[in-house]
Amino acid sequence: MFTQTLTAGVRRRVSSSSLVNLLTGPHGVDRYTELVEPTWTRGDARAKVIAVRRQTPRSVTLTLEPNDAFAGFRAGQHINLSVEINGRRRTRCYSPASAEGAGSIELTIGRHDGGLVSNYLCDHAYPGMVLGLDSVGGDFVMPAVRPRRILFVSGGSGITPVLSMLRTLRAEGFTGEVAFIHYARTADEACYRSELAAMRGVRVLRGYTRGGEGNVTGHFDAGHLATAFPGAAPDAVYVCGPAALVDAVRELCPDAQSESFVPPTFTVPAEATGGAVTFTNSNITVTDDGQPLLAQAEAAGLTPESGCRMGICHSCTRFKTRGAVRNLITGAVSSADCEDIQICVTAPVGDVDIDL
Repeated sequence: MFTQTLTAGVRRRVSSSSLVNLLTGPHGVDRYTELVEPTWTRGDARAKVIAVRRQTPRSVTLTLEPNDAFAGFRAGQHINLSVEINGRRRTRCYSPASAEGAGSIELTIGRHDGGLVSNYLCDHAYPGMVLGLDSVGGDFVMPAVRPRRILFVSGGSGITPVLSMLRTLRAEGFTGEVAFIHYARTADEACYRSELAAMRGVRVLRGYTRGGEGNVTGHFDAGHLATAFPGAAPDAVYVCGPAALVDAVRELCPDAQSESFVPPTFTVPAEATGGAVTFTNSNITVTDDGQPLLAQAEAAGLTPESGCRMGICHSCTRFKTRGAVRNLITGAVSSADCEDIQICVTAPVGDVDIDL
């Protein structure tokens, strides 16, 4: 009882006293309070898993309680989530399904072939587990002035950011017209089926691409759009899912806002430049093999922080001090010295020096 009272008192005082940091230098107060409770930090955003449920065979839904260092997110954005696996900190980006401004964070994480972090959390997440919340980003968000007729389209685990938008609208008392089309491989793999089935005021359509009777058949097309919004077209369309789904929606709705967490297909040069790639902080130099700088660094034995590996989360950003590089998504070449680059989607063009 005495220990609980003492630690509670320390926690209250820590948040208001700059003197404590001075007295606990050089590490600062966070390194001491986290020994009592890992989420008691002011500088590091962290969250404790308070609930785990597995609503489909290929996913896990986590409810997280973030600490005060977490500044929140806008509906549709993603969070860079970090977890320690076999002694190494791994970071990946996930979009919350919870409403904007909710006290807790809900993440539904799908199992993927070869997905290190996703599969680890699907198999090993447990209440009490502490995860890092490294940063929040993304511009897949709704405008402050909400459109009146909105279509949400999602595929697989892409349901989470659009469900966050939908839950946010409902929390705001939105009175406009909303339709939601969700595609899954089978009914058993469709997340949030019960919640969506009970949701009033939303036209919910389901499609199952590998069998099963849904409200729509096959993949997204003009017929699905007409079923979701008969008559006039929607004012705004938000789609998240595999690249093929995003492309199909944007073909019919060119102004649709989209998000896809599927790694892009890189066009790696057929022949490497043969330039010298120097990781200056590690005193390591390798010969360019044409692969992204992240892959070359890992092949050299380095372990740079990285998350999505598709140019979304920016956790792999490093400072280039010299040389030219090519963005493997856009093909653009930059020869400016002293610039930040994302090493997961960037390849050298000749000699390059990287602070790593």
